[in-house]
Amino acid sequence: MLSRTADHLFWMARYMERAENLARLLDVTWQMSLVPQSEEAANQSWNAIIALNSLEDAYAAKYSAVNGENVLRFMVSDPDNFSSIHSCLRMARENAHAVRGTLTTEMWETLNSTWLEARSKPFEALFNAGIGDYFEWVKMRSSLTRGTTLGTLLQDEAYQFIRLGTLLERADNTARILDVKYHVLRPHGEEEEVATDFYQWGALLRSVSAFEVYRKVYRDVITPERVAELLILRSDMPRSLHFCLNGVIKNLDLIANSHSGETQRQAGLLHAQLHYGRIEDILAQGLHEWLTDFMDRIYLLGNGISKDFLVPMSEAA
Repeated sequence: MLSRTADHLFWMARYMERAENLARLLDVTWQMSLVPQSEEAANQSWNAIIALNSLEDAYAAKYSAVNGENVLRFMVSDPDNFSSIHSCLRMARENAHAVRGTLTTEMWETLNSTWLEARSKPFEALFNAGIGDYFEWVKMRSSLTRGTTLGTLLQDEAYQFIRLGTLLERADNTARILDVKYHVLRPHGEEEEVATDFYQWGALLRSVSAFEVYRKVYRDVITPERVAELLILRSDMPRSLHFCLNGVIKNLDLIANSHSGETQRQAGLLHAQLHYGRIEDILAQGLHEWLTDFMDRIYLLGNGISKDFLVPMSEAA
């Protein structure tokens, strides 16, 4: 496969997955903002979204205050913010258009119609109609795109680059969501606060489609340690870090070339850390520190894939 084609497929998948995961992160933050809490605590959660995406300067250039409506406007529909849902859906469609002949008709029509519908919705209309409904729409369009890919595309190298992009992006974003919320939601001991924490942990699990999975696996009250274990180490949880790395390893093996040995080795090391890891050891090290290291290594892994297979100096974002 031409590296240019592989590059477009890889980033098409990453941008679509990024839009979905950003919708999930914004949705859980929005839900949590509706729970009674101080204005300072609510704004701290919104500020964490800006910080995690390294957008402090870009945000400050447009807004003087950090609050829910401003952050939502900036992260949902701002065309100048290349990390907004609007921009991600546009870039997914542009990359798909560049390799139109490689995609099936169903895939192209799904991606194209998603962008056409997204660009027709001004933020005010989305916000007034209920921003949660928009986040559900983004998640459903991403699921539809993934379904048409799995159901119609030949499982050759094109499919494998799409899966690589999807799984790398999902791993990075699951780590980000967990990192943003874990320490904020640690229980403080007061009965009222513990009740609030239970609601917020439930919202976090729902944001990664894991609430029912948690109940099935643990059959007990929601605890921070078990949430971390589910989203990091469970190999059968579709949005966990372990599950994502299983897929990365598999697809890297299928597209391996004479230059990719080091990238495969780095992926194998990271996979082994998840496959043989224990949540007690991760928490003892410090979850924030562990997740930061994981995100750094995922970033380097993406760079390695770009160097080995894709167009040099790829337009990664």
